[in-house]
Amino acid sequence: MTYTLAVGTKNWSSWSLRAWLAMKASGAAFTEQFVPLRATETSAAASKASPSGLVPALTITDGGAPYAIWDSLAICETLAERHPEARLWPEAPRARAQARAISCEMHSGFVALRQQMSMDFARTIPDVVPTPETAKAITRILSIWETCRASEGGDGPYLFGHFTIADCFYAPVVSRFHTYGVATGGAAEAYASAIMSHPFMREWGRAAAQEVAEGRA
Repeated sequence: MTYTLAVGTKNWSSWSLRAWLAMKASGAAFTEQFVPLRATETSAAASKASPSGLVPALTITDGGAPYAIWDSLAICETLAERHPEARLWPEAPRARAQARAISCEMHSGFVALRQQMSMDFARTIPDVVPTPETAKAITRILSIWETCRASEGGDGPYLFGHFTIADCFYAPVVSRFHTYGVATGGAAEAYASAIMSHPFMREWGRAAAQEVAEGRA
């Protein structure tokens, strides 16, 4: 069995970051296929890597013909099924249901935040005043973090104690808050700090910083 994960430019691709974090958290070996974004070759490279022409995309070869999964949530769900030992979802039914709900909320929502504060992982962009819709999204996200930490966080630093798919989905938002200087405080601030300090986030951040330094992002 082999995995190949196609990801976009790491400074910008929040969708790729989610799947990449889950892939790392699964503990499975994988090959990374890089697709440069906002470049002349983007369309051709993405179409070669993914049936949808979008990243991330996970190609699995397990004895038969290779097949692809091209949605970040579908990739995470597939990894959770194939690697139960990684505990990518919480074990308790209530916590697992909540983790899925907030992951889906992030997957399909918060459009204003995405548009005004797009991911720019390795940069600091101060003095961006949130629009009313962005401010509403920020308030909701902070509420999610604080509620999950209070009800399900236990002794661990993440939303459901140990690192899960829910954290993979909110990690790009943590990076946005860091980039744009969004104030948090309390449990939300502690959670954001734990995410930014995670070894996998640090690894991604080093790659994003290198892209910026080399003028590729």
